[in-house]
Amino acid sequence: MSVFRVGITPDFYVDAKGRFEAALEEKLAHVAGLELAAMPEQPGKIATADVLNEFDAIFALGLKFTRESFQGVERLALIARWGVGYDMIDVAAATQAGVLIAITPNAVRRPVAEAILTFIFMLAKNAREQDQLVRAGKWRGELSRLGYCLKGRILGSVGCGNIAQEMFRLASNLGFARFLAYDPFVSPEAAARCNVELVELETVFRLSDFVTVNCPLNESTRGLIQESHFRLMKPSAFFINTARGPIVNQAALTRALSERWILGAGLDVFEKEPLDPDDPLLQLENVVLSPHGLAWTEEIARDNGFEACDNILSVFRGQAPSATVNPVVLNNPILQAKLARYRACFSDRRSS
Repeated sequence: MSVFRVGITPDFYVDAKGRFEAALEEKLAHVAGLELAAMPEQPGKIATADVLNEFDAIFALGLKFTRESFQGVERLALIARWGVGYDMIDVAAATQAGVLIAITPNAVRRPVAEAILTFIFMLAKNAREQDQLVRAGKWRGELSRLGYCLKGRILGSVGCGNIAQEMFRLASNLGFARFLAYDPFVSPEAAARCNVELVELETVFRLSDFVTVNCPLNESTRGLIQESHFRLMKPSAFFINTARGPIVNQAALTRALSERWILGAGLDVFEKEPLDPDDPLLQLENVVLSPHGLAWTEEIARDNGFEACDNILSVFRGQAPSATVNPVVLNNPILQAKLARYRACFSDRRSS
């Protein structure tokens, strides 16, 4: 083979225009034997098998990859996600087809953790109401509530992986009394390094003043958080989700906010994105909303691009990327044959 083709999903040119091109130019555009190409628009924003078969790797933003997307696909070896969510990819089907899925955990760790802390401060200090009050020509005497300090509060997390651990590290000097997390896949030793107590899910909701969601969306976490969990929370507590909307029963959360079971929420993600214009969340005064973009900083755009490109270069040279979602695929003879071909053709290629 003479060319390693990388397809760029169409949504980059709409949702991330001006934010991804520099990484491709610096990392991939001048590599001998590697070719970049924009993928054509895909029906229903779902990848089609005939298009996937034109590429060795996909530089992917939010395009969906279903089981049907991989039917008959022989050429593709890698989906390199610009980010860490992979709920839009049928992992089992990709694995069966001999396709690696790689993500960018190093790039998102700090920006998402900072986004969570932004919500924490906005909610604790009642920043939304303060802003609206001034815009209405009113002053502090008309505030419905005072803010509160973080010292002595309890910070909890559903999940204690890459982002949650960074959140706890950043919060370590803010005076929180305890850090709690529910995560059946994290060792007590890893949690202890961040001074986190591993507890049951219900305990996180019952004791925490801030409950944050920091787990991936998959079959075991879809709909994980239900009405019963919100009923456990303190009426003075806040709920924050920067992970994925479908992890939470949004109707139950809306009810918890509207009936004041909890004091408020900060939401960057939703069951349906963008929100419908008539979504009841938009009418609530005790929720701060952002368009799945609170962590979208100059740094995350740059580093997502660099890390995704590095994952592509690893496969281009016949190696496995460092942040592989489905490492079991490395045992698939189909993928092994692809990587062997790349090693034979491209392993000694460098930027020109």
